[in-house]
Amino acid sequence: MTGRSAISAIERPPGFVFRKGGRGIFQRGVARELHCESVPVTKLAAKYGTPLYVYSATAILDRLAAFERAFKEVPHTVCYSVKANSNLAILRLLAREGCGFDVVSGGELERVRVANRSVKQIVFSGVGKTANEMAAALRAGILLFNVESESELWALAECAAALRTTAQIALRVNPDVAAKTHPYISTGLHKHKFGIPIRAARELYAKASGTRHLKVAGVSVHIGSQITDVAPFAEAVERVRELVLDLRTDGHHIRYIDIGGGLGIDYQERGSSFAEAVRRYANAVMYPLRRLGVHLLLEPGRSLVGPAGLLLTSVIYRKQNDGKSFLVVDAAMNDLIRPALYGAHHEIVLVVQSEDSVTKKETIDVVGPVCESGDFFARDRELPQAKEGALLAILDAGAYGMALASNYNTRPRPAEVLVRGKAVKIIRRRETVRDLYSAEL
Repeated sequence: MTGRSAISAIERPPGFVFRKGGRGIFQRGVARELHCESVPVTKLAAKYGTPLYVYSATAILDRLAAFERAFKEVPHTVCYSVKANSNLAILRLLAREGCGFDVVSGGELERVRVANRSVKQIVFSGVGKTANEMAAALRAGILLFNVESESELWALAECAAALRTTAQIALRVNPDVAAKTHPYISTGLHKHKFGIPIRAARELYAKASGTRHLKVAGVSVHIGSQITDVAPFAEAVERVRELVLDLRTDGHHIRYIDIGGGLGIDYQERGSSFAEAVRRYANAVMYPLRRLGVHLLLEPGRSLVGPAGLLLTSVIYRKQNDGKSFLVVDAAMNDLIRPALYGAHHEIVLVVQSEDSVTKKETIDVVGPVCESGDFFARDRELPQAKEGALLAILDAGAYGMALASNYNTRPRPAEVLVRGKAVKIIRRRETVRDLYSAEL
């Protein structure tokens, strides 16, 4: 690709771009370099080392603004899905913009409370909330519990009674809508562990309304993650609309509809505008809700932070096994597990590029040092030739990257930095090996 890189071809908010002294077209022998906003990525690597997670604050805020614009015609709250990336600095960034939060554990609730204790627009989802987690959420005064079973409903009622308070609830209904996504992140069918069958919801709402310490306030639905076709969203919300009409006939005051998250990002094709994708999504889900007079709760996670982050890594070795070529890098599956876990595709770009690096390609595997054959970032990928010591950027790693990182092979997790304009803030220091065993007895 002459004059453009994979990353410069992406229509995305300002964040990661290649820059050089000219007008973006190669001059012979002149390199161009990947920047995060106004900061050369090479400088970040030199100061903070690799592997390194790098996030663009501007990209996150631009993507949040796209949601706000798309849904401006209806009352709504964006409740960021904390599980996508739970770094406190990112939570603070979003809280300052008026975001609510979607949490799925007591730990995530605590993170939100540490980031901004004044935030009350919190919804608590998940199939296995414990009594301690429920109590913490009740004391925090959260907006809504998304209840996923009858047993959980009565446990919540008991907890609220013990605290002499009332829990505002929505039942998470399972609409039995198939979403075209990886089976591990599909949640909307009866065979999945999530939610209550929609046909059984009306009866359970009746039971809940007769309980003093529970207040029926909404309906929740979430059919999965990384969904790029808006039709399943529209189908699920249409079924929720029918349920809401039935519940109102039964006398319930339904104020909220939580349509979950799940809007996918394009990890590979990179042909469309994110703002346009959000508009299509908004049009699909708002149409069934017209004239219902509800407050819409949205739970985007990946779509806000995924493309706003990358994992920076250095090439340690080049290696040949017979006719097979490998780049061994210092990042590994413990740092970014998505390729090993889901077979996920992440674009990989050379951070410093020359004319030769664009024209000279090779088919190669990009692998890490962990002792597993599944420790790879790309297999049989055509990439520019990279020398030992070169820097590579693994793109779209802002979601479910650091959040899923581990210490497998006793590997310290990477540092994280957040860039805004020319300002760089380290938002997580690199772990040391001592950190990893300091809690062991």
